[in-house]
Amino acid sequence: MRKISKVLGILGIAGALLTSCDNGSGSAANGGAESGSNAQVDLSDLKIAYINTDSVINNYQFFKDKSAEIAEKGKRYEGELANRAKGFEQEVTNFQQSAQNMTPNQSRAKQEDLMTKERNLVSYRDNLMQELSADEANLYNQVYDKIQVFLKDYAKDKGLEMVLSYTRGGGVWYANETLDVTTEVTSGLNDAYKAGDTATGASKDSTATEAK
Repeated sequence: MRKISKVLGILGIAGALLTSCDNGSGSAANGGAESGSNAQVDLSDLKIAYINTDSVINNYQFFKDKSAEIAEKGKRYEGELANRAKGFEQEVTNFQQSAQNMTPNQSRAKQEDLMTKERNLVSYRDNLMQELSADEANLYNQVYDKIQVFLKDYAKDKGLEMVLSYTRGGGVWYANETLDVTTEVTSGLNDAYKAGDTATGASKDSTATEAK
């Protein structure tokens, strides 16, 4: 979302014109109890895979398309805000040039008018930024939901008991690359998106049923 973040930053600048998991350990009681190692789960029995979450999201065409739409919306808002700010700035300049020809009451009234317009412009800018931020948050929620739905069917199809999310600095520090299904999941998501759906298997069937 670098483009979106950049737009939000520009809108903020425009306003300046106005002024892991915890590991527990136990010990055998009275020296007669068996070691807890005998009760550990055999990890070799677990069928696990993982995805590089950032890679999946950034290469998911749905995310790319919607991000571009938000960025375009941000550019449009940026232009509208710039025009309003320019108009306000010109009005302030005109007032400064003609203030000496005004009566005290006229000058005071104009200053109050400009202050109101300034507050309105700031409010307008803040509303635009909030709207874009909400759009961005909503997009991420949609993406996470779509990935979760897809992975549920994917895991069932592949006989997986767990699909981990790998992100730099996250809870997974190392995983064998043979468990990495990032490319396959990304490809599956994009194929589903092109087909007008967001999942496979059961989700497609339910969608078709609802359509009938």
